[in-house]
Amino acid sequence: MNQIDYRLARERMVQDQLVQRGIKDRRVLEAMGKVPRDLFIEEALIGEAYNDHPLPIGHKQTISQPYIVALMTQELHVNEDCEVLEIGTGSGYQTAVLCRLAKKVYTIERLAQLSESAQAVLKGLGIRNVEFHVGDGSCGWPQDHTFDRVMITASVPNLPQPVVEQLTEGGFIVAPLGYGGVQQLMAFEKKGERLIEKMICGCRFVKLLGKYAFDETED
Repeated sequence: MNQIDYRLARERMVQDQLVQRGIKDRRVLEAMGKVPRDLFIEEALIGEAYNDHPLPIGHKQTISQPYIVALMTQELHVNEDCEVLEIGTGSGYQTAVLCRLAKKVYTIERLAQLSESAQAVLKGLGIRNVEFHVGDGSCGWPQDHTFDRVMITASVPNLPQPVVEQLTEGGFIVAPLGYGGVQQLMAFEKKGERLIEKMICGCRFVKLLGKYAFDETED
């Protein structure tokens, strides 16, 4: 498949998988139409790059299906003034989408190999408004910093408290919550000491391992 095919495949993905399923945010649709998902997956699976399902990326991790990426991004309400914390860099695909929408993205990945691969792809795409960290994402960003938006791209039993504390007043968190194979995708808005929650849909994510998430021994 050549580059023209990839471009057309992205256009079909946006129309058939996103628009027809209720994704309406123009900026999210534009970002999804620009970021080449084919660069973030293994060569052996490249023919499935724009199909509507997750794909393995090694290390027992996956790249989410395009619809879930778009849905989570839409529910995060990112604008060009936002600084975003992403917990779970993974392939870097979701990171790249967020970078097209936000002022800057700070992304944490516990597996160095995945972080390094994502860094290489984003650098190749000319994306510069991003900072990477390898470590325990459940502990939040290692330096003293607050964020307008937070996205957690792996399931957690509850929102990690250090992450909640780094969210600014009026900020949003989108995360999959729950135990077992099926979780509930949730959005939260911070209002003073309270988090106003919204249920989005059922979902399936790998577990976030860490001090304030699932135990490392469960990997």
